[in-house]
Amino acid sequence: MTTKKTALYDVHVASGAKMVVFAGYDMPVRYTGDLDEHFAVRNSVGIFDVSHMGEFIIRGKDALPFLQYVTSNDVSKLTIGKAQYSCLPNDKGGIVDDIIVYRLAEEQYLMVVNASNIEKDWNWLQQHKGNYELELVDISEKTSLFAVQGKNALPTLQKLTSANLKEISYYSFIRTTFNGIDNVIIAATGYTGEPGFEVFFDVHHSEKIWKDILQAGAEFNLKPIGLGARDTLRLEMGYCLYGNDINDETSPIEAGLGWITKLQKGKFIGSDMFAEQKEKGVQKYLTGFMMQQDKAIPRAGYEITDEQGNTIGKVTSGTQSPSLKQGIGMGYVPASYKEGDTVYIKIRDKIIPATLKKPPFVKIEK
Repeated sequence: MTTKKTALYDVHVASGAKMVVFAGYDMPVRYTGDLDEHFAVRNSVGIFDVSHMGEFIIRGKDALPFLQYVTSNDVSKLTIGKAQYSCLPNDKGGIVDDIIVYRLAEEQYLMVVNASNIEKDWNWLQQHKGNYELELVDISEKTSLFAVQGKNALPTLQKLTSANLKEISYYSFIRTTFNGIDNVIIAATGYTGEPGFEVFFDVHHSEKIWKDILQAGAEFNLKPIGLGARDTLRLEMGYCLYGNDINDETSPIEAGLGWITKLQKGKFIGSDMFAEQKEKGVQKYLTGFMMQQDKAIPRAGYEITDEQGNTIGKVTSGTQSPSLKQGIGMGYVPASYKEGDTVYIKIRDKIIPATLKKPPFVKIEK
C-alpha cells in the first residue's frame, strides 16, 4: 500500500522518530517515549505535526446555508475569527466525520477534517452541493498544521509574532505574520485539554516554522510529540477519535455530542432522526470508565460485560492513563447503566471490574 508523507517526513526520520502508518500517512508515533512526551505536554509544552489533517475552503453566497444543512452545529452563530466543533451527519443517523469549522470572512469558511476521511468527506460535500451557489476548494495538500500544546505554548509562540496571543479566546483565531511569514492562522484549539494553539500555514514553510518553534520553546524544554502521547492525552480528556468512538453507525446523540446537534436551527441532514432520539432517548450511549484494579489496561475491542460475563458493549478506546497510573477507557453501554455503576472489562479471559465515569478523567488547571 502506498503511503503519503507530510513535508516533514525526512525531518522526523532524521530526529530518530519511530514512524508508523496512520490514516494513510507515515507519521511519528514517538520520538523519545510516550510517557516522556505525554508529561512534556501536561507539564510544559509540546509540538505535534498534524499536517495529515484535511482542510477545505467553502466560499460563496450560499456557504452559510450549505454548511447549516451538512453540519450538525449552528454555523450562523460564528462570527469572523471564531470556530466551532461540529460533525457531518449522514442520512442514516450516523457520523460521516467530526470536524471544526472556522469563519474566515463574510462568505468564506475553513473546514478541518480527519486525515482518514479526506476523500470521503470531500465526496460527501460534493454530493450535497446541489444548487447552492458556492465554491469548494480542497487545500489539504497545500496546508501544514502544527499543534503547540501546554501551559508554555503561549510564551513559546509569542516570541514569533507581534500579535497578542493572550487576546485569542478559546475556539477563536487570528490571521497574522509569523516570524516573517504572512497569512498564518493561529487558532486557540487543540486535542489535549491543555491550553495551546494550532498553527496553519503554506506547506512550503513547514521545515522553517518547525525549527523556529523548537528553538523558541527550548527554554521550556519543548518536545516534539508523536501519535502515542497524542492518544493518551486526548483519552484522558474523553475526546472522541473518529473510527474508534464515533463512526458512520453511531449518532451524535449516542456519542454525547448532543451539544453540537442544534435542532433549533432548522432542517439538516439527519435532523429528524436526532430529534426523535432526543425525544425518546437512545438505547446505548458513549461513556468513560476507570479500572478498579491496578495494572488492568483496557484496549479497543475488548468486551464490556455485566457481572455474569454477558457482553453489554465494547471498549472503543482504552489505555493506561499516565497521569492517573490507572486504566481508563470509553465505550458504549446500555442506557440503563449510569455513572458510578460497575461494569466489567474482559481482559485475557478474565472479567475485571471498572467504574463508569463521565470524562474528563483528568482535571486541567488553566
